[in-house]
Amino acid sequence: MTTSSRKLDHIRICLEKPVDDARNRPFDDLTLVHRALPEIDESDIDTSCKFLGKRLKAPIIISAMTGGHPDVLKINVRLAQAAQETGVALGLGSQRAALENNELAETFAAARHAAPDIPIIGNIGAVQLKRSGPKILERLAEMIDADAIAVHLNFLQESIQPEGDKDACGVLDAIKTAASGTVPIIVKETGSGISRETASDLVEAGVTIIDVSGVGGMSWAGVEAYRAAEAGDHELEEMGRLLWSWGVPTPASIIECKAAGANVIASGGVRSGLDVARSLALGACMAGTALPMLAPATKDSQSVVRAMSGYIRALRIAMFLTGCKDISMLGRVPLVVLGRTREWLEARGYDMRKFSAYRELAR
Repeated sequence: MTTSSRKLDHIRICLEKPVDDARNRPFDDLTLVHRALPEIDESDIDTSCKFLGKRLKAPIIISAMTGGHPDVLKINVRLAQAAQETGVALGLGSQRAALENNELAETFAAARHAAPDIPIIGNIGAVQLKRSGPKILERLAEMIDADAIAVHLNFLQESIQPEGDKDACGVLDAIKTAASGTVPIIVKETGSGISRETASDLVEAGVTIIDVSGVGGMSWAGVEAYRAAEAGDHELEEMGRLLWSWGVPTPASIIECKAAGANVIASGGVRSGLDVARSLALGACMAGTALPMLAPATKDSQSVVRAMSGYIRALRIAMFLTGCKDISMLGRVPLVVLGRTREWLEARGYDMRKFSAYRELAR
């Protein structure tokens, strides 16, 4: 099967099947402490931020979804139009298919034509980066006039995929070389999160931005389990279901990567503007969401605008109810961490007092 055809399979399954991780909803373990006297005027709240040198209306990325097949060109254009209108960033899916077939480059490049002013993030797999060398990043960036390229880590997905590439040797060295190049890179997981140990290796290699993409959102193991079932490969289907929730939960991964010194993008189960606020309270600088924007993008750009506007509205309300005039103040809001997220963090040695009333005293 070609890379292009596989991308179409992924989109179809994401639209037709329950691929969210229904067994895990880590963001529900987090509660922002309500401020009954916010002492601010809601109309003065500023949700804007700067990302990759450009001003955004909100610290949100429509995360990487698709590209590389003619049938999905309209999806990327609609996502880009909505991102431009709402003032958020946009990540594109893996550009590997366009490297294999130059005729598919327009399925990615069309996004920049539709969104000239926002940050756009390109995308390539870490294994492809290792094999092609760092110069490939310049070609990828030029293809879409990208502000950065995401180098994605998807070894869980590769392990379940019949066509999967499981040679992870030398990937860190390839990332280290790329990090010293002229094209800014973001290292991004794809649903399994990034631990403090891995984040420390990446930061030492020169990576400054990590997109955690943790457990709690869409499961690529789940997507590949559905593909395996359709192909009659019952063993791979079983492996996909067994490993559906494998990895580091998103809230925990935010804290782990932040502790390693990275600038963190929170993704993986970000299903509302409240989750965006929770992510920033944990220390993330941006939050990304993908699956909730996919179905609207199959209709028209205004459907995506409505979905994203709901995120931004909920973020504003959360900021008002915690007394935050701007995004930076969310990082000082007291936060109650309960459930499995708290158990995870305590088991990993993190001091939970840093999220408690001590924050309020420091305001």
